[in-house]
Order: sequence, then C-alpha cells, then structure tokens
Amino acid sequence: MTFSLSRRAFVAGTALLPMACTRMGGSLPAVPAHPAGQPGPVNPLVRQRADAQVFRHEDGFYYLTGSVPEYDRLVLRRAKTLAGLSTAEERVLWRHQASGPMSGFLWAPELHLIDGRWIMYFAAGPSGGGEDVFRIRTYAVVCDGADPMTGNWSVLGQFQAPWDSFCLDSTSFVHRGTRYFAWAQREPGIETNSNLYIAPLASPLTLAAKATRLSIPTLDWEIPGFKVNEAPAVLARNGRLFMSYSAAATDARYCLGLLTVPDDADIMDARAWTKSPTPVFTTCRETGVYGPGHNSFTVDEQGRDVLVYHGRDYEKIEGDPLFDPNRHTRVQRLYYNADGSPDFGVPVGNGVLPERLAPVGGGGFLAREGTRLLVGSAPLPATQFRILEGSAHTDEVALAPIMMPAHRIAASADGAVSLAPADAAAPAQRFLRRTLPDGTVRFDSVAVPGRALTAGAVPILAPTNAATRWRTT
Repeated sequence: MTFSLSRRAFVAGTALLPMACTRMGGSLPAVPAHPAGQPGPVNPLVRQRADAQVFRHEDGFYYLTGSVPEYDRLVLRRAKTLAGLSTAEERVLWRHQASGPMSGFLWAPELHLIDGRWIMYFAAGPSGGGEDVFRIRTYAVVCDGADPMTGNWSVLGQFQAPWDSFCLDSTSFVHRGTRYFAWAQREPGIETNSNLYIAPLASPLTLAAKATRLSIPTLDWEIPGFKVNEAPAVLARNGRLFMSYSAAATDARYCLGLLTVPDDADIMDARAWTKSPTPVFTTCRETGVYGPGHNSFTVDEQGRDVLVYHGRDYEKIEGDPLFDPNRHTRVQRLYYNADGSPDFGVPVGNGVLPERLAPVGGGGFLAREGTRLLVGSAPLPATQFRILEGSAHTDEVALAPIMMPAHRIAASADGAVSLAPADAAAPAQRFLRRTLPDGTVRFDSVAVPGRALTAGAVPILAPTNAATRWRTT
C-alpha cells in the first residue's frame, strides 16, 4: 500500500519528552542523528584513502587501512567508533624498499589476524619507471606483537600464486572452519586484465588446493576501459556468501558487481556461484559520487551492516585516474531485499549518513516521488533522508532526500507537506525532532505549531495517536 503525504499528513503534537532511542526490532540502543558530543560518521569518512578496508575487531576498535595517493607506504589507524576514524592518528607500518620488487607502487592493503598473527597483504611492483612498475605481485608483512599499532612489521614474503603474473587485491575469510583466500589475477591465455580466484589456505602465503576461477570480466559494464574483475570482499548473511567485486576502469565507470553462493554449497565449485547480470553499485550524479568501488564490509556500533568503499566527488579527471588522489573512503548502511540479498542502493553522497523513516503502524517507508512525498514501497534511494541539524537548537532539524540534496521537506500553513528548494531561513523546512521513551521519534513542525509529520492520510488526531511516531532504520 502506498499513500501520499498531504495536508492531512500532520497531526497534533505532544509535549516535549526526554531523549531515548532503541533499535527497531532489537535491544541495542540506536544513536540519534548527531547527539551532543557523539557525532555519527560523516562522508567522506577519510579523505584520500582508496581501496579502504574497515573492520571492527574483538578488542572493540575499528581498524582502517587503504592505499595512499603516493602508493609508497602501508598505513593503519584505529578508533573506538566509525566516526572516530576520521581524525584517528595514522601509523606508517612499512615503506616500500629502496630497490627490488617492492620498491615501487604499494596498492590495496588488507589486515587480517591469522593463527594469532597480524598479517597485512598488499600488492607491490618495482620502481624505475616504464611498464615494469606494473609488474604487480602480492606480498605480506607481519607484526611481531599482539597490537598492530605498536608492534614492529617486517616482510613475511610473496604470496605463491598459481602464475607469475599481475596479482593484487587479496582478502581472506573463514567459512565452515576453513580459511580461504580470494584475489584478482591475470591468467595466462585469458585476454583480461584480471579475474577472480579462490582457494583454501595452507599457510598465509601458500594455497592448500588448486585455485578456482570464479569470474571473468565479460559483461558490458565490466569491461569499459579495462577488462577487470578485482577487489573481492566477502559477506556471509541470510544463508549465503556474497562476494562483491570491482569492475571496469578506475574513473567514473568503476562499479561493484556481486557473486552469490548458498552457504552449504561447495564454494570451490565455480558452477555453484551466480553472478549478478547488472552492477549493484555505480556512479550516482544526483548524490555527487563517482566511481564507487573497492569495498569492504563492517558493522556499526549497533551491529548493523555497513558498506565501506571509495569514490570521488567529481567526474572529470586529468591524466591517469590512478594518480588522481581524491578517492575518499566512504561508509553507509547496507540494507537487504526481501529475498535476503544485499541492497546496495546508491552512494549516498557527502554529509551525515541518511536514515530511513518507517511509521510505527507499518506500511513501508517515507519516500519521495519527484517532489511528492509518500509512505509505502519504493526503491531504497527514494527512502533515504538526511536529518540535518539546525544551528540554533540541537533538536531542530531539516529533512533532505539524498537524491534531491538541494531540497527539504516543507510544511505549509494548511498542513500540506512537499519537497521545496532548500532555504535555511524558512520555518516551513524546520522540524523539532522529539525522541520518545519507546525509542520512536516524532518531527514537530516549527511553522505549524501543534502538528507533526505523520504516516497516514488522516485528519488531525489525538496527541497519543501512533501515526506521529516513526522508527529510524
């Protein structure tokens, strides 16, 4: 069922109530948009860090590593919150060598704890210029202590890949008690830049079985610029393994694809995997993010899945995209379709992370269709709104749809609501966010006192009516 928000979409407000918030359908507390002293993540999370890996370790810290624009060092930072990664001190773990096969570019580091040792995989090539700098192979460094931020790091060795060829973007995961390795490599005899492979690990640098080729770039969206499948990242959810990967050139055409396999299948059988026929995450001009890709997965402080990726704020690039420094680390909530598969939506753009507003009584989500507002079923991007704090009051907010970031929800004197061009001075575009004791929220109109945003096309209701209450998801 879908219905519009109109002049009847405001109902009588109630008195101010104390702040409290709980996660929809769970016991973990949710965090308001920007509670005092505890701001949530803001995109870009970290500037000029491409190929980002973020994960939450059992020690309670978030760790972040990624490629630096100079491609000359391996770095690591950590913080107690996702937002804290933005300003966390960054440590240089290791620098490229003066000569030899690891003296040139260092790409796409990933940190893993394997058999009690911190190991960072990365791709490297030799210095000296010319085509030889792209003689990229996968290596690892290892930490001599339990704390990766304070221990000493040294070279562990080269990954023993099936072929001596272009090899990068390695990741590792455990499935049903077996540790696997997934990576991208150019296979002799196949005219592509890189394909995706998987195999169980015997040791951090050696495989325990013959590798399985999972994917070759053949689809139209995988081959613009370069024929690329790279940067695998694995997510185990809802009875399946999902492997996202990046495709195409590293400019605005860069995008994510998805491979899926049942949890109980033989994941070394390439026939068990299904490739999405279309990309699942692409450039979005409406939100201003170009070339999103090379992702990882983590969870937020409430345990909800989060997508980590890099993307630029602009489309036009001078010269080789690899040497444009502004691939920034970004994060956003990862949602799921009714069938349990991940819904990546679109890159949400710069600013605080958007929310989805679900009426307590059910019926879908607050959504936009053009400048019209409705409640019901709609594609994920149409249901995501930024809750933007005002400067005058900590509980005064504006509501901005991510796909129309220059617009705000506005209320007219007769109670009608719609989207209008942003005007910070307009009372019609300001609401007082009230967090209720049951964890729901209400948005009281500043322009129309005594009325609040509601889910239904209903007349003004009693102050206790549930139609004024929303859950943020």
